Amino acid sequence: MSSIKGTLIPIGGNEAKGKHENNGLDYITEGILYHVVQQSGGVNAKIVVIPTASSIPTKVGENYLAAFSELGCTDVTVLKLKERSQCELPKNLALINEAKCVMFSGGDQSKIASVIGGTSIHDILIKKYQNENFVIAGTSAGAMAMANEMIAGGSSTEALLKGAVIMKKGLSLIPEMIIDTHFIRRGRFGRLAEAVAIHPSLIGIGLAEDTGLIIKNGNEFKVIGSGMVLMLDPTNLTHNSHKKLKVGTAMSMSNLTTHILANGDRFTMDDRKISVLPIHEAFV
Repeated sequence: MSSIKGTLIPIGGNEAKGKHENNGLDYITEGILYHVVQQSGGVNAKIVVIPTASSIPTKVGENYLAAFSELGCTDVTVLKLKERSQCELPKNLALINEAKCVMFSGGDQSKIASVIGGTSIHDILIKKYQNENFVIAGTSAGAMAMANEMIAGGSSTEALLKGAVIMKKGLSLIPEMIIDTHFIRRGRFGRLAEAVAIHPSLIGIGLAEDTGLIIKNGNEFKVIGSGMVLMLDPTNLTHNSHKKLKVGTAMSMSNLTTHILANGDRFTMDDRKISVLPIHEAFV
């Protein structure tokens, strides 16, 4: 993992996109998209926005162009990929090869997996992430698609009943994690818990809105944004009833470690260590 040179920035959705959005953090110097720009090399970095997940890609693209422009960015392109064949076009491959950052929008994460997964653009993303100072950011669906075991849907109201979560294969950028988004507002604890029950070797990450992670070396991350991150660590799990149950039956799990992290807190996956931001320190 330590050989990975790129950076992942999964975001919980609904990140601030302008000075007018007051979430307690200054948009220009502390907001989520500010961190995306800084990690990408600054305002002159080539950023490509991919709204494949969205049902309104034109509007979403316009919103990101405006948001990045407000941050002073000079080279932002919206690349609309609706079909797999578009992921093989030389002009699109060249655009991704030249980019310092790719930003996936929210919407339906299954669209990202089905349109981009296994294509030449997917191959380029993986190679650049592994070998270059390259940023892959994604909000909501764009964050969830970063996993290998991807949450593709599921009912919050049926939480903690077997079968409440739907799993599919994602882009496998961070295979050690399962990522869920809009986590607090939409009450998704139960479906993340089931996802971890299905895959007990993986860490479950629940991202609140306007909250994200900066993941370095494929191993260590820092929390950014105005909300919280809930992390489910099954390392010490002593009981997991998922395999034995029929669909629709209530699950039970014992010794599932839960952490709640906020702005500036850090975690390393290889040794499962947390470093909490001292109370007197400034937010990042």
